[in-house]
Amino acid sequence: MCWPAPMLLPLALFSRNLCTNDAQKLPNGVLTNETEQRCRQILGSNIPPQGVSAGVLVTLCTFRGAPAFLYTLRSSRLRGRHKGDVSFPGGKCDLSDEDVIATALREAQEELGVTLARSSVWGPMMPITDWTGMVIVPVLANIGCLEDLAAKPNPEEVESLLTLPLAMACASSSRGYTSFRQRGRYAYTLPVFRLPGHKVWGLTAMMTDSALSLLFPGSYRSVLRSSR
Repeated sequence: MCWPAPMLLPLALFSRNLCTNDAQKLPNGVLTNETEQRCRQILGSNIPPQGVSAGVLVTLCTFRGAPAFLYTLRSSRLRGRHKGDVSFPGGKCDLSDEDVIATALREAQEELGVTLARSSVWGPMMPITDWTGMVIVPVLANIGCLEDLAAKPNPEEVESLLTLPLAMACASSSRGYTSFRQRGRYAYTLPVFRLPGHKVWGLTAMMTDSALSLLFPGSYRSVLRSSR
């Protein structure tokens, strides 16, 4: 199988009207209306818990005719332990946000420089609690053709944009895992996805893994699922 390689996109690279109609055809009709409706039905039953701390937009897109994930490379000038990490756009909830979906869309607008319609959102995924106790809700969305998006990432937060084709994300050559031990015993396993010069790890990898499990039911083998 052939697919576009993962791409790191400088901030000034984007041009418009470059999408093609020969999108990579993957199992289960990824990013088709049928898949969208199936995912919306599944995600529609998820009710975010009270006290949500942050929302993250798990960004599906089409790039060079192939369905892909869109990530941001966080600026190395940011403070905190996650500077320079590969991430989905997202951040803490604001009192002005209607709900966690509004949080994820607002954060995507601030980081990517585009206003995304709420209709692009397929629904909230299962929440994740990080090591600090923050409750983070991933929100799955299809933002469409990346070349037509005219994104203007905020250089204060985003160093560059990266894409990972869904077909490559499912390939064993792009996937790995890390097993963790606590008190001398095996505790849990987390996925890792490889990009040239970068890796998707931590919470972002967990969100990527969950999205692939949703998009490829029955064929994608999640290390999270197998480690339960």
